[in-house]
Amino acid sequence: MRILIAPDKFKGVLTAPAVAELIVAGLQEALPEAQIRTLPIADGGEGTADAICAGAGGEWQQSEVRDSLGQRVSASYCTIDDGETAVLEVSQACGLWRVPEQQRDPDSASSFGVGEMLLAAQAARAKRIIVGLGGSATNDGGFGMARALGFRFFDADRQELRGRTSELLRLESIVSPDGLELPGIVGAADVQTPLLGERGATRLFAEQKGATAEQLEVLERSLAHLAEVAGGEAQHIPGAGAAGGLGFGLMTFCGAPIRSGFDVVAEEIGLAAAVQEADVVITGEGRLDAQTLEGKAPAGVARLARAEGKRVFAIVGAMEDVPAVRALFDSISVISDPAEARRDTFSQTPELLRAAARRFAEKLKHPLGSDNE
Repeated sequence: MRILIAPDKFKGVLTAPAVAELIVAGLQEALPEAQIRTLPIADGGEGTADAICAGAGGEWQQSEVRDSLGQRVSASYCTIDDGETAVLEVSQACGLWRVPEQQRDPDSASSFGVGEMLLAAQAARAKRIIVGLGGSATNDGGFGMARALGFRFFDADRQELRGRTSELLRLESIVSPDGLELPGIVGAADVQTPLLGERGATRLFAEQKGATAEQLEVLERSLAHLAEVAGGEAQHIPGAGAAGGLGFGLMTFCGAPIRSGFDVVAEEIGLAAAVQEADVVITGEGRLDAQTLEGKAPAGVARLARAEGKRVFAIVGAMEDVPAVRALFDSISVISDPAEARRDTFSQTPELLRAAARRFAEKLKHPLGSDNE
């Protein structure tokens, strides 16, 4: 039996490669003769560069950039295709994980470091750049990133805007840099949100980045004014709201299309071919819910497997009962019940995951229909 293990991370607990290794360990306890291949995946969020680097045989590079608070940090990015493609994650520069909870403030947080990472990849002679959009501490619509690239923002008095996102309320004009020639860039998004509105960058995500109720209104109006001055229709395109509006920024200032992060990762690591070669596919993630259907990795894996007529299973940390999500899989194993999920079970996750994989292996020894645990 040929089994493909293609999980995403259990966010905040286990990386995708660690999840894959634990599933393999559990499977081998009951199916020692199985041919098992691991291909950790991602969907444009954190872990995208890890997945592509591992799956495509890349090399890690380092660049010194500013984080969202303006501190100098070392940011990792991956190169593949003999250095011709660079894979960046905005979270390496302006990630929420870098900011202590008491210091989180999306009005002052800047995406400047993302622009610095783009310039570092350009200086390294990359001909193509993939940008994973996820996990940012920012809500500036790419204002900081654009300034790092040489764009200048002025108010009606020709005073240059260089600070907080709320300064964009005074924005009157944007001046493009002379001679900027970036490689081809594509944004890889794990959400389909537009820039503005109830399901936009600010309304959906700014609160978890530290925004107060008063700031939400100011930030929304700031991004709306940025979009008005910049012109075009990028604000309405799905994914424009990813990473605090960095999707909009990439489209507007870099001419970059925004694509499904899962599709980008799947193409780079050859996931479709791996699915074709497998008899059974197992995926997983920390949580399945309604957002799973909006471009998340397990749904993408399931759809590829279904298209090839392969059985597909999921092992997850928690699950919202959404019939359309259940229908994607032959079976879903939730490693902790809701009561357990309310307690600190992080230390137990590896063993719970391994045990769930072992139970799956026992079932795989016999014909299996649809069965959700």
